Amino acid sequence: MIDLLFNEDRTVAEVVLNNPKAMNSLAPEDLTELSQAYTEAEQAGVRALLLRGEGRGFSAGRNIKGLDPRDDDATDYLANKVTPVLKQMSQFPAPTFAAVHGVCLGVGLGLAIATDIVYVAEDAKFGSPFANLGATLDSGGHALFVERLGAHRAMDLIVTGDMISGTEAVQAGLFSRAMPADELLEFTREKVESAARGATQAFVASKKLVADIRDSKTGLWDSVHDENFAQGALCSSEDYLEGFAAFNEKRAPVFKGI
Repeated sequence: MIDLLFNEDRTVAEVVLNNPKAMNSLAPEDLTELSQAYTEAEQAGVRALLLRGEGRGFSAGRNIKGLDPRDDDATDYLANKVTPVLKQMSQFPAPTFAAVHGVCLGVGLGLAIATDIVYVAEDAKFGSPFANLGATLDSGGHALFVERLGAHRAMDLIVTGDMISGTEAVQAGLFSRAMPADELLEFTREKVESAARGATQAFVASKKLVADIRDSKTGLWDSVHDENFAQGALCSSEDYLEGFAAFNEKRAPVFKGI
């Protein structure tokens, strides 16, 4: 079950994984609801989005309760149900944040990977739980682990099934910040609200640039080239003009997201 909440002025959307009894594991119908929530948030024109999970964990990944592996088409599930949602999430036209506590595994880890900014509880758990299933890490986990941890540590986690904590994950560069679990949601909401008052189009421009670098579509100098043109394109936005005016007038800017 996926819930979609808005703040009072509908500048912030909060997408909630709300199946705590199943540790927010995701069945195909949940992925459909998740996609619909992101579509509705985009149509509402929100300027920042928060993804979080109810209960003791963020998401344990795919809901495999009652699944008969003999009848399972994992390729169809991942390629046609999971991947399109992850791509949709990564392309959301505003900054996205995730507040991750407890377990974050498999497809749940993919949700974090597809999010722009990820804050985690110090005792959150990340890793590859598939060693005991005879399956392999999915939803972008290999790319994340190899890129940030190196090939040896990635294989260590995959083969052993050991978990790393939120603190360790941040120290290794997997995610942005770690903090006590009881501070996580309030801290993340504050950052989301602040982002929603910011220069949305500038954030989106940077989001596209980061995505290009992350996907290895551009190298350093190609990225600099793109930055230059992106900056030029922003010159015609109202927020760009407001930002410079506020700087020169020594006041706080008031951005409209356009």
